[in-house]
Amino acid sequence: MPRGEDGEGDDWSRPGVGSDPAKDPEVAEKPVEETLTRAIDEGRRRISRKTWPLLATGVLGGIDVGTGVLALLFVEHETQSVVLAGLAFSIGFIALTLARSELFTEDFLVPVTTVIARQARFRMLVRLWVGTLVANLVGGWLFTYLIMTGYPQFAETAIKAGHHYVQLGLGVKAFTLAVLGGAVITLMTWMQHTTDSVGIRLVPAVTGGFLLAGAQLNHAVVNSLLMFAALHTGAAPFGYLEWGQTAALAAAGNIVGGVLLVTVLRLVQSPHTVERERERPAVGVPVGDDRRQDPAGRSDRPTSEPGI
Repeated sequence: MPRGEDGEGDDWSRPGVGSDPAKDPEVAEKPVEETLTRAIDEGRRRISRKTWPLLATGVLGGIDVGTGVLALLFVEHETQSVVLAGLAFSIGFIALTLARSELFTEDFLVPVTTVIARQARFRMLVRLWVGTLVANLVGGWLFTYLIMTGYPQFAETAIKAGHHYVQLGLGVKAFTLAVLGGAVITLMTWMQHTTDSVGIRLVPAVTGGFLLAGAQLNHAVVNSLLMFAALHTGAAPFGYLEWGQTAALAAAGNIVGGVLLVTVLRLVQSPHTVERERERPAVGVPVGDDRRQDPAGRSDRPTSEPGI
């Protein structure tokens, strides 16, 4: 009788061999572990970059999102549909994914897991957040200036889109929408790190971009670019002070949603992965010649503190 035909001959007790992922914790946890490992490795790379590459990547991220703003304003101007405009905006997140640029809120899951795994210091995370956010805003401000200069007919649409975030105010509703915005973008980042396929990574890029713009969630960079577009018209019913207050509240809510609602809970899914990574030499921490090899076969190459 062929091996295994009557249930004999196969060792169903070994994890991963004929196991049901729903019943075998080790099999079920493996995709989570692999995703966390990818995120931590990517975080080591991002957080150890020197200042000018970090800022350049951030400026490009603002420009890439700006292409989504261009698409949003064009479609909303032509159709008067916020939903269709939100779908068009996802072009900006497709550009982020394919062009390998970087958005402030994309730096919640990846570098935070790196810091928690003790692969980098907290002050390096703050440096990354501040540098990327400022660069995103600079790139977005410049690109939206070009948009409004080239398409003055979008002025009314831009004012309406930007004024929406001022009208949200600085209360519970605005903060809640910011928490949701941070959670959505961080979930998008997590889903993109579950695969090496560029094609599959585009799916969360489209869905994440659509939800942010179509549902008008409060996102520090997206709402800033829409408000910049309105301000560039010279006729916006708000100024840069209102923008600063709105963006600050959005950033705080984004951090809460991205870090607490998504990143921390994902780490709890696979705590032994974090513990294993903590045994590796950390970025910016002097180590000796003993460079250990982890179970995944990645050599531990100490990385120096980022410079200018």
